[in-house]
Amino acid sequence: MFDSFIPILPYFLFCFGALLGSFGNVVIYRLPRNESIVRPRSRCQSCKAPVAWYDNVPIFSWFILRGKCRSCGCKYSFRYPLVELLMAGLFLAAYLYVGLQWVLIEYLIFIFGLVIVTFIDIDHFILPDVFTLGGIVIGLVGAALNPDRSFSDSVIGVVIGGGFLWAIAYFYFLLRKEEGLGGGDIKLLGWIGAVLGWKAIPMTIISSSLIGSVFGLVAATRGGKGMKTVIPFGPYLALGALLYIFGGEGLGKWYLSLFLPSLEQP
Repeated sequence: MFDSFIPILPYFLFCFGALLGSFGNVVIYRLPRNESIVRPRSRCQSCKAPVAWYDNVPIFSWFILRGKCRSCGCKYSFRYPLVELLMAGLFLAAYLYVGLQWVLIEYLIFIFGLVIVTFIDIDHFILPDVFTLGGIVIGLVGAALNPDRSFSDSVIGVVIGGGFLWAIAYFYFLLRKEEGLGGGDIKLLGWIGAVLGWKAIPMTIISSSLIGSVFGLVAATRGGKGMKTVIPFGPYLALGALLYIFGGEGLGKWYLSLFLPSLEQP
């Protein structure tokens, strides 16, 4: 019976990811506002009319309604189908990349959280503890239960990930007398270390810093505030973690072997 389910599993995961993306949109909007993510049901923020179930089909409804409320015609943000499609695509990609393994479940939970905190950080410059600290706990539990993962590697990942950014933030504060990194970024990197292990930390930091620097320079040029422009770093850490999952692990191990070859010995 289970073998007959495998051929449709990719389609199921795509649809499941889209559904979770729809729920994720609710969390992204309501959680920073301290609103319930369960009640009331989805509604138009302009006319407050409840969204009917047939107008709440992930991805498709936005295009069918042409991005507008059926009741009042108010425009809906394109972010709604974007988050749904992104979540669905990442769920499918995770399955296609790692296959049917226990780690797939951990990656799906991880991806769900990363997408949500990314957009919350973009909107509000915060990374909720319920995801970062909760993610660390889930990552450690997963490492303890998954025979293919090392619990000690996960613990070291939390310590090195969180500790590295904490040290940078601390010395930046000593030099500039102002915050350069938020506590949420520190916890996020600890969460990444808990799920992916400590060897993911260098690759994540390097890739996120490079990508963040490019976008930061663009934002500084366009915003008119120069180097005083504030940008959220969480999305780039999340992107760095995803790059590590989807092919970056080999590059990360190669990087470590250049500087710490003894750690790569069997």
